[in-house]
Amino acid sequence: MVVLVTGANGQLGQAIQSISGNYPEIDFVFCDSSTLDITNVNQIKETFKQFKPNYCINAAAYTAVDKAESEPEKAFSINVTGAKNLAEICKENNTILLHVSTDFVFDGNKKVPYSEEDIPNPTGVYGQTKLDGEKAIQQTFDNYFIIRTSWVYSQFANNFMKTMLRLGLERDSLSVVNDQIGTPTNAVDLAEVLVKVIKTYNSQLTTHNFGIYNFSNEGQCSWYDFAKKIFEINDIEIDLKPIPTSSYTTPAKRPAFSVLNKSKIKNSFDLQICNWEDSLRKIKK
Repeated sequence: MVVLVTGANGQLGQAIQSISGNYPEIDFVFCDSSTLDITNVNQIKETFKQFKPNYCINAAAYTAVDKAESEPEKAFSINVTGAKNLAEICKENNTILLHVSTDFVFDGNKKVPYSEEDIPNPTGVYGQTKLDGEKAIQQTFDNYFIIRTSWVYSQFANNFMKTMLRLGLERDSLSVVNDQIGTPTNAVDLAEVLVKVIKTYNSQLTTHNFGIYNFSNEGQCSWYDFAKKIFEINDIEIDLKPIPTSSYTTPAKRPAFSVLNKSKIKNSFDLQICNWEDSLRKIKK
């Protein structure tokens, strides 16, 4: 079984690489943006011709939420055109596509966890391009798994946890937003779920499982709670202050509430999902 992974140098790409050795039955092919630019159709065609993947995990994305507000064309190129290109070439090659999306497709106005049936309503360029990417895939073919996730962190690449650990060593005090609620997701847990989806589908070959799924770790917290737990687990003493979103203005608006309901993915793939605090402890430095 050949699994092609785009965005290999990103956070999720590196997380998948870190667990790939646990699955000797899968021949992983890792491509970063220099070896496979998903906005380049010919490059994708050549890569598929060379490796003949049974599955493609699209971990390539434009994820700079604030920067996207001033670079909408670049975000669109990667998140929409790139996703559409992959879907079209997956269709031509009878390859199953696993595409990673985001909680930012929602506006955050709900007070209970979002299900896959909730109507998306993004409030910024990043969320809109990710939603448009989902739609482009859906309009191209049916053989896809779209996994929406949230607040992804890990020991790899740039993310909130690593930023907090760096600032915790550089500063005596820090202010973090406490009125945005969501769920941190360990990128390695997300990587394991993507492999589980592939292995489950490969053993059953049932098309009724295709579609959109939510995945994050369990539980919910604010960014302030998340930061507090990061410092606590890593024995960093810092004066951490909670502040409202109104005191920390950013170019892009964040969802005030973006907790995801995971019932569908748990039932479809028999998943046991780790609580975010327990998962955070697994990568204590």
